[in-house]
Amino acid sequence: MRIGFISTRLAGTDGVSLETAKWAKVLRRMEHKNFYCAGELEDDSPPSSLIPEIHFHDKENEKISIQAFTPDIYHFKSEEEKDRKINELKLRIEIRATELKKEIKKFINKYNINLIICQNILAIPMQLPLGVAVTELITEKEIPTIAHHHDFYWERKRFLKNYVQDILDKYFPPDLPSIKHVVINSLAKKDLLNRRNIDSTVISNVFDFSTNPPEIDDYNRDFREAIGLKSDDILFLQPTRIVRRKGIELAIELIKKLDDERFKLVVTHKPGDEGMEYFNWLKKITNKSRIKVYWVFNKISTYRKQSEQGKVYSLWDAYLNADFVTYPSLYEGFGNALLESIYFKLPIFVNRYPVYKEDIGPKGFNFVEIDGEITNETIKRVRKIIENPEVRQKVVNKNFEIARKYFTYERLEEKLTDILNF
Repeated sequence: MRIGFISTRLAGTDGVSLETAKWAKVLRRMEHKNFYCAGELEDDSPPSSLIPEIHFHDKENEKISIQAFTPDIYHFKSEEEKDRKINELKLRIEIRATELKKEIKKFINKYNINLIICQNILAIPMQLPLGVAVTELITEKEIPTIAHHHDFYWERKRFLKNYVQDILDKYFPPDLPSIKHVVINSLAKKDLLNRRNIDSTVISNVFDFSTNPPEIDDYNRDFREAIGLKSDDILFLQPTRIVRRKGIELAIELIKKLDDERFKLVVTHKPGDEGMEYFNWLKKITNKSRIKVYWVFNKISTYRKQSEQGKVYSLWDAYLNADFVTYPSLYEGFGNALLESIYFKLPIFVNRYPVYKEDIGPKGFNFVEIDGEITNETIKRVRKIIENPEVRQKVVNKNFEIARKYFTYERLEEKLTDILNF
């Protein structure tokens, strides 16, 4: 088949982009041909159509999002004025959707696409016009579609107050005969069925555990020095974006309570996807607690490269130089960074977020777990793993074997084989 992936962004180290790349790799192994359509793409993407207007940071989309999801900015003088403004907003969405639909149709025709995979664009309304455009296109062309949902709008507080509930109900996600729905955890499956009476298939995030990880080499050997660490420092890696649901304040608290100047927290990803307020707050609490946090997003990218500021490392280089991973998320659709950390055989500190409790923890992993609170026992366990190499080795080896059993490319291929049977 000729398969077209459509998303706002298929680049960088966010969960949607990473999981799309894994699906594309497995589908290619199954002898399908992949094509990308997005508002941002990597240089080495498959044959693609770059449409900047479908990025969630498109200026017109940002204006629409503010009007749709920031009710407090309005001070209506009357109900008539309120109705008029809402109708104007919906007309604006409709006009933009019509424009985007034309561009996406060009992509489908150019590459003769016979199945599309919508990556989160019909679940989370980061791009309202895009969701409307793609749904209308699917309806008109009756094109077989897999809607891969990573997280739904009702799981995010910022989308709950809005002026477009009718659009959310109809398009996020839409219920159409030609769409098969995929979710990444069992809680989402239950939620989608209960809220919208839509059935779905659970396909968890996966990783290529059959391929050996890279090693320390001449390029990444100086990573610690480059980011300002000493040779005897213990590197705690927070390999996530800087958004509130990642619970990075708990990682900061962990470092504070460990109370050892050798323990350094390194945060890999850049802020901005959901504004700068959370990042600024984190910097304030680190200054107050006198904890040194290394924000290294200017030195880490998806791939190695050279910038004007010097050498840029890959995220894999950061994992290879880490001693421990912090993953204290308050909420996750699944947990890509968790699988990556297991792959690199690193011990992990994790907050038991809902999906973890339901789909991951019961598999028997040996992580340092918390339930929103760092206790004395937490500190003892972290120190024991760091100070005892034999304990550390047993922990990471056990986790690797469990992950290799449940979250592999082979499992993904089995699931895709079933779901592609339209």
